[in-house]
Amino acid sequence: MKIIVCIKQVPDPSASSSGIKVDTEAQCVIMPQGTPPVMNPYDENALEAALKIKDAHGAVITVISAGRNLAKPLLRKSLAVGADNLILLEDNVFENLDSYATAHLLAAAIREIGEYDLILCGRQAADTDAGQVGSGIAEILKIPCITTASKVEPSNGTVRVERVVSDGWEVIEVPTPALVTASSEIGELRYPKLKALQAAQKMPIIVRTGQELGVDVSRLKRLNMVRLSAPPGRKAECQFIGGETPEEAGTNLAVKLREAKLL
Repeated sequence: MKIIVCIKQVPDPSASSSGIKVDTEAQCVIMPQGTPPVMNPYDENALEAALKIKDAHGAVITVISAGRNLAKPLLRKSLAVGADNLILLEDNVFENLDSYATAHLLAAAIREIGEYDLILCGRQAADTDAGQVGSGIAEILKIPCITTASKVEPSNGTVRVERVVSDGWEVIEVPTPALVTASSEIGELRYPKLKALQAAQKMPIIVRTGQELGVDVSRLKRLNMVRLSAPPGRKAECQFIGGETPEEAGTNLAVKLREAKLL
């Protein structure tokens, strides 16, 4: 089975918010110095889904990532955990792309790869939370798409997916080739061994530019950012509630909460 996994490099969502700044002129978020980017957590779920299929049925996994100034050692992690190929779409113009342009760019790279059975993406990115690229790729390639998967099982030219819905889950089966977006219920990405990490740094990768792919992303962009600003600050207030006994302190706290109309 041939599986393609799309991965995005994002700012670390677990980084302390106190050091994050917003450049309103450049319309970008500035992370604290020394905070490296990470692999989008939902894309890690998608990669783990591919690895589980490889463990159970055998598969060739190709990972694709697009952007500008990609952190190659970070993305080589996909090779360390078990992916077979890594393709980087890297170009100075691949910065701040909207979902439409990104989907077309990735679809062009997938067409160049040729034959595939399954495309796996994360359900959304940790930086924009748009959740549109996976569905967009499927629409461009004219293949079935199933979103928010918690389990992915291929079988005899079809893929069977359990997907998360608001009141539980549902099971959908579609013919391959197909695209599936993974949710966190699939499980966290396995941790690579040290020897595998070292070996992955020496493995060859393929780097492609927009010109090589024949894609002009400047003509594909549909969204223009009008303004980017930090949320308004809130002044924190702390008040200590005392009492001679725990019961009295509890009563005083209840009075304060009622006065604040929180009870």
